[in-house]
Amino acid sequence: MLPSSIQISGEPLSGAEVRDICRGLRDNAVRLLSLRGCRLCDRDFGRICRALAGATSLAQLNLNLGVVSSPGRIKQLAEALRTNRSIQSLFLHGSPLTDAGLALLNPALALHPALVALDLGDCMLGDEAINLICGLLPPDGAKSGLKELTLSANPGITPKGWSRLAIAVAHSSQVRVLNLDYNPLGDHVAGMLAVAVASSRTLEVLDLEGTGLTNQSAQTLLDMVENYPTALRSLVLAENSISPELQQQICDLLSEGEEEEELAGGAGDAQQPDRGRGPAAQPSWVCPGEPSSQMVLMTSGLGDSLLAETEM
Repeated sequence: MLPSSIQISGEPLSGAEVRDICRGLRDNAVRLLSLRGCRLCDRDFGRICRALAGATSLAQLNLNLGVVSSPGRIKQLAEALRTNRSIQSLFLHGSPLTDAGLALLNPALALHPALVALDLGDCMLGDEAINLICGLLPPDGAKSGLKELTLSANPGITPKGWSRLAIAVAHSSQVRVLNLDYNPLGDHVAGMLAVAVASSRTLEVLDLEGTGLTNQSAQTLLDMVENYPTALRSLVLAENSISPELQQQICDLLSEGEEEEELAGGAGDAQQPDRGRGPAAQPSWVCPGEPSSQMVLMTSGLGDSLLAETEM
């Protein structure tokens, strides 16, 4: 049987569902497990963590929206991650981790051999957490690190913390996608990020939606895109006090650079993995959306439904 996906969203989990999830993990029959916003008791959460610790087929784990809701659960997840070797994408958006909780998780995250995407948006993080996160973006030439990092909606991080992150991004040899939307960054932090983008050889997507930027930031970013060759393909500036004209100029320049790269690449592109181009493209490690009120077990690549339980 090919690895499959289990996706449940916003539902209380019954004992039978937890047993099915654990059985699928132990049998290495699950590639994607999404329990976004689900409600379950601490005992059942521990059972799932113990099962995913030894799972070798699990690549994506989505525990967004408060599933990891206490220090005890953070410890259980950390213990599972110390043993697991297969998870590539971990989504914890909307979990009340705080800096202390991330400190509990960090050793397992730092040593995980496969993790490339991490979503810590809206996790009540501050500058101490940024210090830990920078360790997951090792400098050029060091060990592998994150390719996608989401830190949306963490207003407790100060300009000092963002400056440290900008330095880590500038020197990282891995990160391709950085989502910082809905943080109060302002023009000063945006200027530091522009320098980081100009220095990075890998950053392709930067999301700065709703971050308190003005035309001053946009002009700096425009100068960067216009005068310095970068890997950047998508720059999101919506919901900021930036004129449509400046946004369009930046978009046009990024599009021109993309077209030139395609022409220069020619046949060489056919020999390389397709990484996706433009704002509509998603990295291969992004977790797909979950159905709102059903449990689905789908065979990867075939689309044959093996298990479907829909609550009326």
